[in-house]
Amino acid sequence: MQYYTCELLQPWVDSARARGIIDLAFTDHDRYYAGIDFDEIDRLRERNPDCKIRAGIELDNDPETSTAGRRWIEQNWERLDFVLGSIHYLNRADQMFDNVPAGAGQFAHRDIDEIYSGYFRRVRELAESGLIDCLAHLDLVKIHGHRPRAPIASLVNETLETIRVHDLSIELSTAGWRKPVNELYPSDEIIRLALEKGIRFTIASDAHSWAQLGENYDRLAEKMSALNIREISVFEKHRRQIRSIQS
Repeated sequence: MQYYTCELLQPWVDSARARGIIDLAFTDHDRYYAGIDFDEIDRLRERNPDCKIRAGIELDNDPETSTAGRRWIEQNWERLDFVLGSIHYLNRADQMFDNVPAGAGQFAHRDIDEIYSGYFRRVRELAESGLIDCLAHLDLVKIHGHRPRAPIASLVNETLETIRVHDLSIELSTAGWRKPVNELYPSDEIIRLALEKGIRFTIASDAHSWAQLGENYDRLAEKMSALNIREISVFEKHRRQIRSIQS
């Protein structure tokens, strides 16, 4: 775990600026909450008045750390702009299923439809927690390339309805293009179903280093244009703000 300092975070802002991105959110996983320093984020904002810097976190379902993470989010809710929600654990408490390549073993000799159903049930539980603003990489379960036999609409419709009812957003994440599945999160079909329900979107590269920030955003822009997505959401103190996309 690294503790937030301006020196640690400044390269991320510099990388964003170099790519023409002037609005970014830091969203470390909740297991690293002890390293988040809101005062350092404020100092970073003062140093970079041309950029909008948002304080966020990603709450996942780590069986060992998520209880403490949820408690920290509740305690710091007013200082956070944005909370992502994600599912990274299925039936093994000791290994994230999206670990590449080892996590693929969790899918071997198992009913893929059952895995998908269990995964989206966990997503719904997280969506109902009242602690998140947006779902990250909604169909992460496809990461190793496993596809269900059942139509995806039948597997995700209840989840999308839960997202709609709780007025949450869905992240369009370019990270899928650098994973074995080589596909945007979520799939085009899920995006179309979400659009039919009036669900809003955010965009992200899920960068784990400053060099990945904004990765494949040109490709994402083409995809969004093809799907007729003309607006994205940003969050400030958990309030959604709509930004129009210039074509």
